[in-house]
Amino acid sequence: MRLCSIASGSSGNCIYIGSDTTHILIDAGISGKRTEAGLAQLELTGKDLDGIFITHEHSDHICGLKILARRYGTPIYATRGTIAALKRSSYGDIDEELFHEIRADEKVTIKDITCNPMRISHDAAEPVAYRIHYGNKKIGVVTDLGCYNDYTVESLRGMDALLLEANHDVNMLQVGSYPYYLKQRILGERGHLSNELAGRLLSRIMHDKLQTVLLGHLSKENNLPELAYETVKVEVNMAASNLKATDFPMQVAARSEVSPVIHIA
Repeated sequence: MRLCSIASGSSGNCIYIGSDTTHILIDAGISGKRTEAGLAQLELTGKDLDGIFITHEHSDHICGLKILARRYGTPIYATRGTIAALKRSSYGDIDEELFHEIRADEKVTIKDITCNPMRISHDAAEPVAYRIHYGNKKIGVVTDLGCYNDYTVESLRGMDALLLEANHDVNMLQVGSYPYYLKQRILGERGHLSNELAGRLLSRIMHDKLQTVLLGHLSKENNLPELAYETVKVEVNMAASNLKATDFPMQVAARSEVSPVIHIA
């Protein structure tokens, strides 16, 4: 199974996961042109896509959805709440037949890949994160959660690879230029995961067979790649665990560049 971030950040998210025969996107939050360019770097085209799994209806996760749906007729998988929100918006003219409703903790199999949605806490209609299974290998793509709980931890146990939100540095956000209401939204339980919280969540789910961690969905204004990496690393190393941050590869997904392809074997 392969994992690649085509784009990840507060301005747009599009994650590719695939096997030799199956190719899916988690979100389509960049332009169709950028999505196609990213797929081309993977030696794929939009025609190769077997499905687009949407986490929620915010623009940085769906802005390229309409063009991909119209151009390629790609099936779209999302929760009932997310589909309803899309239909109330300018995306409501997407062909009804392309939508496929999913439910948290109910698996959806597409050829040789199985997608298992999980509930998350975010200020959207019915948001989810995804766990992707191929044989006995599992990848988690988890962004846009203001907090986590025991359900989150249990849902992410045993992942072989993880793309995890490290959205903001709390201090940068607090002293930054965002208006007060927006700062409170981001810091709230339905907002976004800070670097510190990302590290603490990772500390609870890391294990000795974890192959790689990709930190993603970084804020352009309230974070830095180096800061996210070092903060998560410190939290992991401070945890009451035999594992340290050096025991598995960890990198930060670039905002507007395609990441190296990660092979999960």
